[in-house]
Amino acid sequence: MDLKVGVIGTGFIGREHIKRINNKLSGAQVTAVNDINVEAAKSIAEKFNSKFYNSAVDLINSDEVEAIIVASWDPTHAEFVLESIKAGKYVFCEKPLATSAEETLMIIDEEIKFGKKLVQVGFMRRYDRGYREIKNEIENKEIGAPLIIHSIHRNKVPEPQFTTEMSIKNSVIHEIDLYRWLLGEDYKIAQVVIPKTSKNAEGELLDPQIVLLETESGVRIDVESFVNCQYGYDVRCEVVGEEGTLTLADPHQTIKRKKGKKSHPIFPDWSDRFSEAYDIELQEWINDVKKDEMNGPSSWDGYMASYTADLCSQARIKNEIIEIPTQKCPDFYCK
Repeated sequence: MDLKVGVIGTGFIGREHIKRINNKLSGAQVTAVNDINVEAAKSIAEKFNSKFYNSAVDLINSDEVEAIIVASWDPTHAEFVLESIKAGKYVFCEKPLATSAEETLMIIDEEIKFGKKLVQVGFMRRYDRGYREIKNEIENKEIGAPLIIHSIHRNKVPEPQFTTEMSIKNSVIHEIDLYRWLLGEDYKIAQVVIPKTSKNAEGELLDPQIVLLETESGVRIDVESFVNCQYGYDVRCEVVGEEGTLTLADPHQTIKRKKGKKSHPIFPDWSDRFSEAYDIELQEWINDVKKDEMNGPSSWDGYMASYTADLCSQARIKNEIIEIPTQKCPDFYCK
């Protein structure tokens, strides 16, 4: 029996999730959709034989929906996740889980009160084959203890109205979650360095930025965020260990040799680069929900990523090295 999924938000990522669930993945069908753009949502509903709901809350509480995907405007995430918990339904929420630490803690409190983990946050890089291989190598101590991580996160051009703060809270937040997961530890120090700003940065945007983090055990991490690199989408990672290094490889691409040159294409954006990771992420979520369990990034993971990103933003504004106070993980999430 297919899992009946309701999708709130039929913008780009919402549409992509609907297409992959109905056309590529197994064990689920999108049965309901909602979006503030009524005509677009109705068109999607008709195309995929789903029911359109004028109200996201009605969709969540419908008997025709067993699990929910929240891919709507960021400030609406907390409301819909809280309503899903209230309804006792599993919910996959694209990052951010909420736009403030206070809202995220409300979600955590309600989930603990309900007594069951229902929420998964959409940190898709945890599902990328390359990053999973790196994590496996680290856990098997193939390079000894990690000492340093060098990281790059470049976009060809940013979305309209992209701000300096968004470089960290919308972009680097992926690395913040990723390296906490790879290393299995939290951060204790944050700093942000602003190099010379690119001529392609519009308005008051400061771009590129370099985020420097130190983990509890002393691993140093540098993340270059450059959202106006002009040439394509480019993410890189090198883990330097006591006895070797691990380097993230690009997904398989054909290499062309012609007229004295060797070349391969560069991904245009994140959706192409991590297309397979999104597939794996949602397939594993579907499988988990059907087994009545939740194993992906939790509400606590969402909170820690946002909490760290907030402090990184403070470090940039104050131009200071900032300590990151330790947060005790509730037993509900960490045992």
